[in-house]
Amino acid sequence: MMQFAHEPVLLQETLKVLNPQPGEVFVDGTVGGGGHSAAILERIMPGGYLVAIDQDEEALRAARKRLAPWSENIDFVKRNFAQLKIILTELNITAVDGILLDIGVSSHQLDEDERGFSYHANAPLDMRMSRDGGTTAADLVNNLDAAELTRIIREFGEELWAKRIAEFIVATRQKHGPITTTEQLVEVIKAAIPARARRRGPHPARRTFQALRIAVNDELNVLEKALHQSIECLKPGGRLAVITFHSLEDRLVKKILHHAASGCECPPGLPVCVCGKQQQIKILTPKPMQASDSELKKNPRARSAKLRAAIKVLNEGKGE
Repeated sequence: MMQFAHEPVLLQETLKVLNPQPGEVFVDGTVGGGGHSAAILERIMPGGYLVAIDQDEEALRAARKRLAPWSENIDFVKRNFAQLKIILTELNITAVDGILLDIGVSSHQLDEDERGFSYHANAPLDMRMSRDGGTTAADLVNNLDAAELTRIIREFGEELWAKRIAEFIVATRQKHGPITTTEQLVEVIKAAIPARARRRGPHPARRTFQALRIAVNDELNVLEKALHQSIECLKPGGRLAVITFHSLEDRLVKKILHHAASGCECPPGLPVCVCGKQQQIKILTPKPMQASDSELKKNPRARSAKLRAAIKVLNEGKGE
């Protein structure tokens, strides 16, 4: 088993928008190796408290070790962050001062070959973020028809060659049997994409692997649920920070935050509001924050990271 290293992405930017203060209650919905959490804990002490959530047992094990100096001020929870409201209710917490969601697959998960996230190493075709049962990438690749595979690869991977890749997957498994490893899938994808297209841009399997990972873990639905619950669970003046790593996630975060930041949606011309919609948050990042040149030199994987943040408003529609 690899050591779980976690280089926290956009750390200074995250601390700036979350603005942790002594005595506050925070949630790290994707604690990973604990890099962001350690920096938050340093700032909410004395008297602070952190709920550290992750569905990956190895991540939690590493976080417990890294965050040991503050163990009395932390509750570690092995769950999916889409269950945030239930988790806080079970901990008798009604509202929190800050929430961080660092979305997507961790560097450790990518680097740990047997998890099957990477197209650079041969491994079982798994891609589950939690290993407690559930559908694997191999299940999807070997059981879905070409139409559904096309939809997944096109919608979640934004892959131009989705239909051709799906057809090649189905033809390969019919001729040669199940596709069970990442290497087998990569070879099918390479065969499906014309040589002239393979020579341009990123690795030819990147978009398909992303699509399968999102489908296996139901990532977009989970993110949507977590965002709505996070906004609801913040105290007035509480802050939310969300770090995403690809355009599908970022667009979803932007859409949900903008909807929560808008008030009445009645058609113009009505004498009074009949929709009852009230502004819930104020957006702190009109444009997403991205990694500095100095951070990119130390951590190239931060290149695609985008940070969006918001603050919960008071009932009358004003912030702190």
